[in-house]
Amino acid sequence: MAERAAGFVIIALGESIVVTGATFSDAAWTATGLSAFTVAVIGSIAMWWVYFHIGAEAGSENISKAKDAGRLARLAYTYLHLPIVAGIVVSAVGDELLLAHPDGHSGLKELLSMIGGPLLYLVGVILFKHSIHGRWQLSHLVGISLLIALLPAATSLSPLLLSIAATIVLLIVAGWEALSLRSQTELKPEIEKP
Repeated sequence: MAERAAGFVIIALGESIVVTGATFSDAAWTATGLSAFTVAVIGSIAMWWVYFHIGAEAGSENISKAKDAGRLARLAYTYLHLPIVAGIVVSAVGDELLLAHPDGHSGLKELLSMIGGPLLYLVGVILFKHSIHGRWQLSHLVGISLLIALLPAATSLSPLLLSIAATIVLLIVAGWEALSLRSQTELKPEIEKP
């Protein structure tokens, strides 16, 4: 189940990059357009990093050791993957809007897709990781809070700036998680020594 869910996430991320590339190929190649394309691709990479860095592998391992593995697997890999994939799809819509009008006005559509997509994605990922690890990851909680904090200022930013801000939040979450998991991995052998 873990591999199928991970494959589905990869397909969703891949499709979002295909849509971004197709939209960019039809747009004028300006500095702003290239910046928008770069931000959209980096946002997809950040989503991949947040999901697949250690957490996806650890999930299947933890579920295989659980007392009620079937129930936990059904919850983690069926229901909690719905907001993850929905967040990717909504973010892809935001990328398409970004590439269409990077310097335009950020209205409700841009706000819902460029902030709402990553927000839905992070909520899904934190719920998924909580279900398999039993703890809330601070990096994800901070990322969700930062995205919510962006909402009041979102309409005063251009779509490019709004997308940059959301992508920076995703990169902060991914980098923070990578550093914290690496430090936990480095400390674990020392703690387990007799």
